[in-house]
Amino acid sequence: MIWLTWRQFRGAAVMMAGLLVILAVVLALTGPKLAADYSTGIAGCVQDNTCVRFYDRFFGAYETPFMALSLVVLLLPALAGLFWGAPLITRELEAGTHLLVWNQSITRARWLAVKLGLTGLVAAAATGLCGLAVTWWSDPLDKSAPGGLALMAPLVFGARGIAPLGYAAFAFVLGVTVGMMVRRTLPAMAITLAVFVAIQLAMPLLVRPHLMTPVTSTFELSEANVDGFGINRDRGGYVEVRLNDSVPGHAGAWVLSNNLLDSSGRPVAGPEPGVGSVQVSTTSGPCSPSGQQGMGMCPAEINRLGYRQQATYQPLDRFWPFQWIETGIYALLTLGLTWLSFWWIRRRLS
Repeated sequence: MIWLTWRQFRGAAVMMAGLLVILAVVLALTGPKLAADYSTGIAGCVQDNTCVRFYDRFFGAYETPFMALSLVVLLLPALAGLFWGAPLITRELEAGTHLLVWNQSITRARWLAVKLGLTGLVAAAATGLCGLAVTWWSDPLDKSAPGGLALMAPLVFGARGIAPLGYAAFAFVLGVTVGMMVRRTLPAMAITLAVFVAIQLAMPLLVRPHLMTPVTSTFELSEANVDGFGINRDRGGYVEVRLNDSVPGHAGAWVLSNNLLDSSGRPVAGPEPGVGSVQVSTTSGPCSPSGQQGMGMCPAEINRLGYRQQATYQPLDRFWPFQWIETGIYALLTLGLTWLSFWWIRRRLS
């Protein structure tokens, strides 16, 4: 049974192995230079306190491969469910070859166990290795990425560490289970994709923020947490403060909410989230564009008036605990679907 399953699967396995080898070679050749450039830049910027500008330049130079590799890792679990999981049983059901195997003293449970075990382990291992390799390569970029693309940000978190392994195992077994229930390959692939995408969206939006109690703190306004100041010409005497997705002293944190507070601790309304309109003179004083400082002293003036950033966030040091917890959740979902698939093949499939 193992030999037969391998014969059916070996073409896809060899192709996946070839792609992984190519990816590993590319990462191995470019990774050391990337790390060396980062170390050199950090050593230089620390001396003159220009690391913020260095991060922007460094990440900008490698942003395209950073995004491309992250996208590849994010897509691999879905592809495993679509092209390996969903057709695994449905193509046998559509062709009727499962009946031939079951009449050769091979039980249904053994038949399913071998298919799930061999193909599923390869799918999970390939995705997991790819995720770990990209995590190693992108480490310098993850340290210099802006808030929206930081290591804990939803778009990046799912493409790092061991989480892709859990996603791939779940997507694969989801495809197998849906395929047995639907018994048609194309509808099974469509349903698998829709369910997997829905769960992948629900996890960072509804579940992951609450895996641990978020931290809420207030901070003074500075270059670290403010993107810029601008005069609101429609409202005389107001300066718009545009907060970014960063927390001073907590680089790489995942910011869940970000508000500008006034001196009494109340949120300051603005035209959009993360923007607050501060009532301060724009015709004279530190926030006047025509002043000698050209609004350079405006942050200090706004801090003096008592305005603060209030951020609710998950700190970067929770990255690996979150990885293990989330992978455990997907492992439980995978076990549940595996049980359902064995129950279905015994009781409902003929």
